[in-house]
Amino acid sequence: MKELIEYIARALVDTPDSVEVSEFGDEQASMITLKVAREDLGKVIGKKGRTAKAMRTILSAAATKLKKRSTLEIMEP
Repeated sequence: MKELIEYIARALVDTPDSVEVSEFGDEQASMITLKVAREDLGKVIGKKGRTAKAMRTILSAAATKLKKRSTLEIMEP
């Protein structure tokens, strides 16, 4: 899951080296935090949060396939 979010985030931002993704949790549930550079925060969130919602939807679909629950939290730098 961590790799999926990192791949998507790196494709969206101007400075892919500043993308930091960490995952916490166990076998059944996990929480993924995403940190990007301040100037790239708008690109990851998108207009009215549409990009962030799409990332959460993809994450949820991938997690459901693995019979897990995953949540995504986008952190401000």
